[in-house]
Amino acid sequence: MMSFPSLNLPPAQLKLSKEKEVFFVWCIIRKKKLLLTPEEWVRQHVIHYLINHKKTPIERINSEHLLKINGQNRRCDVVIVDNFGNPKLIIECKAPEISLDEKVFLQTSNYIQKSKAAYFWMTNGMNHVIVECKKPDVFLEELPEL
Repeated sequence: MMSFPSLNLPPAQLKLSKEKEVFFVWCIIRKKKLLLTPEEWVRQHVIHYLINHKKTPIERINSEHLLKINGQNRRCDVVIVDNFGNPKLIIECKAPEISLDEKVFLQTSNYIQKSKAAYFWMTNGMNHVIVECKKPDVFLEELPEL
């Protein structure tokens, strides 16, 4: 079996499969098999955490959410929307070996501005940075109620 690191998230019951030495994971949001990359490993753990531990309704979770920024299509890893479909939390997932530095934050700052989400969570599965978008210099210890 392919080896992925334990993450600083609760274990997730992921459905993994293998085809010709290539591993896939079933995405319960997108309802399809996805290539199991280190980033996808983190994203699927985040999705299962939101559903199973934060009790986020599955219908409020979008994976690979499309945003138009300066005329270009950009995809947010995970977006939690409110009951009216407005983004409430944007989540940027990185592979565990990627540092959560200013470069990563700047890459995703357009998502925050465009979406008008209340919160932003950047994670590599090991480290987590959670901010309230109106106060980006204030880091939260955990996710607020969504």
